[in-house]
Amino acid sequence: MASHTPAERFRGADLTRVADRARRTLGDDVMILHTRTIRDGGVPMVEVLAAPSTAIDRVRARLEPAPLPSPIRVAGDRPYCIALVGPTGAGKTTTAAKLAVRRGTFGAARGGLLTIDTYRVGGMEQLATYADLAAIPFEVVYDAREVDAAMKRLTETCDVLIVDTPGRSPASAELTERWRSLLDAIAPDEVHLVLPASLRADLAIDIGRAYRATRAHCGATHLLLSKLDEVPRETGVTDLALSLDLPARWITDGQDVPADLKPGVPRLLRSWGLAADAEPDWLPA
Repeated sequence: MASHTPAERFRGADLTRVADRARRTLGDDVMILHTRTIRDGGVPMVEVLAAPSTAIDRVRARLEPAPLPSPIRVAGDRPYCIALVGPTGAGKTTTAAKLAVRRGTFGAARGGLLTIDTYRVGGMEQLATYADLAAIPFEVVYDAREVDAAMKRLTETCDVLIVDTPGRSPASAELTERWRSLLDAIAPDEVHLVLPASLRADLAIDIGRAYRATRAHCGATHLLLSKLDEVPRETGVTDLALSLDLPARWITDGQDVPADLKPGVPRLLRSWGLAADAEPDWLPA
């Protein structure tokens, strides 16, 4: 997978001189992405990684999601629904818990959890435990006929609803059709495709196609890369995100709930700036 990164390195005795050289080379709109101190022949030097801000703006525009509505829920309306979809093992259930229980993710809005992944008992128990610990509402829906009643209860108790779904298996088309129909009955406002950041780009693109909207079903509206901590120096993760061509509201970078949840675009821009170099000691500028 070719890197989209146009960043260049510049070295010098001090940061001011290095930044001036980067500006002369790349233009007045240059942005310093990362800095570090190195030794060249025993002499300490400053090295920066820089790129034109126009290039950074183009990447940002492709990854930036539309702002969440403010207020996120109008009084009397149903909760704002964010569904997580993706392959087995992508980390959807843990991510759902992070989104629902982390204070401040949606401002002062109250979070809630709903699962339609009734095929994994462990997944339901995991979400139920997090919901109990955080004192937030939790519902399990087995059938489309149960959706209205569950949504009515949740409307009274939460403002934002995070929906967990089963992992998609190409070998179980009937089960896939069933849960996607159930998700359509919930009618989420956003559908985030959760993919491990270590996934090969060709596989990610194939999975992305499988979760596109069809005449019968809603499709993915956002990308959520998970497990960034499992990618050495996060090399290539932004190129992976760009290949899916979906906005990225969040990423996850560990198993801790709710700590390992971060805004997507700032993190991916930092990773993008290092994609061509991948040294471990760069520091954000």
